[in-house]
Amino acid sequence: MRLNPEQARLIRDRERGLQRPHPFAPQSGTRKHRELRFAKLPPDQVERATEYLARLEKCEVAPGFSEFTLSVWYEVTDHTMEGIESVLRQQGFHLENTLYAKLIRALVHYCELTQLRNMHGPQRLLKKSHEIYSQAWDHHPHGDHDDTPPDLRQDR
Repeated sequence: MRLNPEQARLIRDRERGLQRPHPFAPQSGTRKHRELRFAKLPPDQVERATEYLARLEKCEVAPGFSEFTLSVWYEVTDHTMEGIESVLRQQGFHLENTLYAKLIRALVHYCELTQLRNMHGPQRLLKKSHEIYSQAWDHHPHGDHDDTPPDLRQDR
């Protein structure tokens, strides 16, 4: 039986204990697996980027699903996709610039930023939230308010 490159990578990753979910599938937790897509020119970008990213602490790099991609694993508390891409651009690397790639990158950046905000944001006090809404309702002009003082109201 002859294996295609993707099947061989999956077997290799299973043996190494690496999980390789689809890089753009929803990933729970803080450990992320993403795919960096590089432009076809200049040549040998992927090899140079692999060497460069391998030096980053708490960042694992492996060959991607295709010739011009890299798979990257990291903790979202240590790195973000936006930060990794920014560093690569500063070093002179060229990422794929198609509309699809831009949309996927924007979505990943938004999701990671939202996850970081939610992790570090203040927790809402759920026990008192109903008081806030009832106080807002009392101060908001609406048709259920009776301006007659309580001592002048007639019991019916």
